[in-house]
Amino acid sequence: MSGSWWRDGVFYQIYPRSFQDSNGDGVGDLPGITARLDHLNGRDDSLGIDAIWLSPFYRSPMKDFGYDVSDYRDVDPAFGTLADFDRLLAEAHRRGIRVIVDLVPNHTSDEHPWFVESRSSTDNPRRDWYVWRAGRNGAPPNNWRSWFEGVGPAWTRDERTGEWYLHHFLPGQPDLNWWNEGVRAAMDGVMRFWLDRGVDGFRVDVAHGLVKDPRLRGNPRVRVFGRPAPRDRDLDEVHEVHRRWRRVIDEYPDRMAVGEVHVRDLRRLVRYYGRDDELQMPFNFHLLRQPWSAAGFRGVVDEWERLLPAHAWPNATLSNHDVVRHATRYGVERARVAAMLLLTLRGTPFLYYGEEIGMTNVPIPADRVVDVVGRDGERTPMQWDASPNAGFTSADPWLPVAADLGRVSVAAQRGDPTSLLSLYRRLVRVRRGSDALRRGAYRVLPSGPGVYAYERTAERERLVVVLNFTDRAQRLHLAVADTRLVLSTDPGRDAISERLTLGANEGILARAG
Repeated sequence: MSGSWWRDGVFYQIYPRSFQDSNGDGVGDLPGITARLDHLNGRDDSLGIDAIWLSPFYRSPMKDFGYDVSDYRDVDPAFGTLADFDRLLAEAHRRGIRVIVDLVPNHTSDEHPWFVESRSSTDNPRRDWYVWRAGRNGAPPNNWRSWFEGVGPAWTRDERTGEWYLHHFLPGQPDLNWWNEGVRAAMDGVMRFWLDRGVDGFRVDVAHGLVKDPRLRGNPRVRVFGRPAPRDRDLDEVHEVHRRWRRVIDEYPDRMAVGEVHVRDLRRLVRYYGRDDELQMPFNFHLLRQPWSAAGFRGVVDEWERLLPAHAWPNATLSNHDVVRHATRYGVERARVAAMLLLTLRGTPFLYYGEEIGMTNVPIPADRVVDVVGRDGERTPMQWDASPNAGFTSADPWLPVAADLGRVSVAAQRGDPTSLLSLYRRLVRVRRGSDALRRGAYRVLPSGPGVYAYERTAERERLVVVLNFTDRAQRLHLAVADTRLVLSTDPGRDAISERLTLGANEGILARAG
């Protein structure tokens, strides 16, 4: 396992509550993940991924399902124990799977001992670990709003001291004060705790939002012309924190971090690479936000490739725990082309559990809704088989399971060479064996409307990718001599020629020269 593993590999996000329940309480857990590792790697019929990202499993009152941490150094009993985590890590490593864990540094739970101390009095030594201010004539200190739609102001008045505390998510998630050196040192310690246990790195939650304007000036109102920068996120000073984290990570060989960074445009996103002294990657969510359009995807990729400095490494993702699954957004008939796009672009792909079988958002009845901002549909249990509760649990699952288990499940697709799961397996394996796909250059190729074509080249290899984003057949001339089909999203295709009719929603990967 070399130091470039995070560049070469394919990542797979697991939402622990929804992957596999091992003890019959309806909630997924760490032993359940361990029991399902063979689906991911280690056998001939595994998906073949190289790394997993685990969403939070720390102690938490679960107001935001683990993103409200009450103890960064322990496992919540709902998910198991530290011993269970150590076993999961060892079993993953034995199969060649790296493990990165979610770091949640922007805020804690209001039940975290740091906040319990902070709110106890205005002169408590940890008062300044969080952001406290007096109000304005009974109103919050400024006009900042929660980043969760519907929550309202990002401030809550605490009756004990009469001051207001900042929370950019739920009131139960108070923001840490990242101007405070004690906070910075404490989070360094959290990172070292998990690095010392052997984790391979971190996905950093809200990595762009840690540092807020120290004067707490209100956010400018959006003008008709121009979009003034907000003062509660994406400040220049946040890069100092990221450089500090990189120094901690670099104390350990072969580790990495990827940041959740939501910014307005790609020019601001590229700043989060620093001079190769910040996090190894910020997530590029601009692909995920695209409508289904060849021109839209091509435009984002081409601009990103133009902006990236030589040391920077891109990544791509189409789904995660916070957004509607892409098979729902785009339609299941387009899931094959989406898979080929994701696994053939330059950079590190991040898959979301269940996308390899085409899982869609599950409709949630009103009496089963548990997430305050409506993300339940993309977090439903993994669909392993057609048994009751999809093979996820022997109990009533914490969220409903889908109704299409006879077709959309691992068991239904594992032995079917024409299935979406088989396509993902083939794409992952082709990628693993291809210098061009893992490390090669990217160049867009001429193509007609509705078609996105590009080539990936390494020293001794040239591959061509052609993706039809339309619902009708497309005739085109490849303009690439001596091409041989590697694979198509259409299981029935076995050859190509320079003059090609691409089926509706079909993608091909071909070898040239």
